[in-house]
Amino acid sequence: MFIPVLAMHIPDGFLSIPVSALGWLLLIGIVAIALRQTRQQLGDRQIPLMGILAAFVFAAQMINFPVAGGTSGHLLGGTLVAILLGPWAAVLVMTSVIAVQGMLFQDGGLLAIGFNATNMGVIAAFVGYAAYALVGRVMRGRPGRHLIGAAVGAWLGVEVAALATALELAFSNTASLDIALPAMAGVHALIGIGEALITVAALAFIQQTRPDLIRGSEASASRGSGWIAVGLLIALAITLVSPLADPNPDGLERVAEDQGFIETAQQPPYEILPDYTVPFIESEAASTILAGVIGVIFVVGVSYATARLSKKRRGASGSQPI
Repeated sequence: MFIPVLAMHIPDGFLSIPVSALGWLLLIGIVAIALRQTRQQLGDRQIPLMGILAAFVFAAQMINFPVAGGTSGHLLGGTLVAILLGPWAAVLVMTSVIAVQGMLFQDGGLLAIGFNATNMGVIAAFVGYAAYALVGRVMRGRPGRHLIGAAVGAWLGVEVAALATALELAFSNTASLDIALPAMAGVHALIGIGEALITVAALAFIQQTRPDLIRGSEASASRGSGWIAVGLLIALAITLVSPLADPNPDGLERVAEDQGFIETAQQPPYEILPDYTVPFIESEAASTILAGVIGVIFVVGVSYATARLSKKRRGASGSQPI
């Protein structure tokens, strides 16, 4: 049976209908606020950067890294995007990625998209960014404060998102809180270390190459748009190694197997590119790579369109008399 579970992507069946509906309502409200909040924040650099970061997060999430005990994990990316664009723009980027994953690749349930996006795109982004900002203030003037803050924020964002997932499972009567909470917290404490390392590495690279892309940076903006092509090429290059992803169960899947509720996962109502494969391609590696390339193109388009929509709304509101 094909079970669409990756990292903290909750499949349909894990959450009850009322909890899933609450997740959708919550997400719709938060996205509406995010569109308003980002009206004044998105400039000529931020709009393409949203697309590039969405492509990077999507590609990176295809690569599971090994964790102790035969478990795997992968980047969430919410903290990294929030550091570069701010938490409200990160909500739009992460929601775009998770929506494409669920609708096109059946990675996570359709009904569960609300809480999947809330956990990974809202909670992880805001908690991670808050921790990053707090460390920056505490260590003001000290070298390495941004990277230390990014590491703390990335780890904490993953952990709090995992705890939120445990609460949602408990409210759905899928797993009792006294079982789900320590299980999710324990395995994602290890996955969070990988998240922190990847986030720090990506941020350090950007600091060395284009520090002006970091939100709040005092570095003067560099001219040229070559970084857009470079960023897209990096995302596409990551898809080339996606067949090497660790095949072991991820954090949520491991917990579901260990606690005996994995069988409650429902098969998706349709399949387009299930489990990041292109059905008519026989080579498993080639199929995964092509699916990744298709996904990168889709998330760039969705994120860019979302950014343009926000800017258009800004222009429309700005044309109205006060």
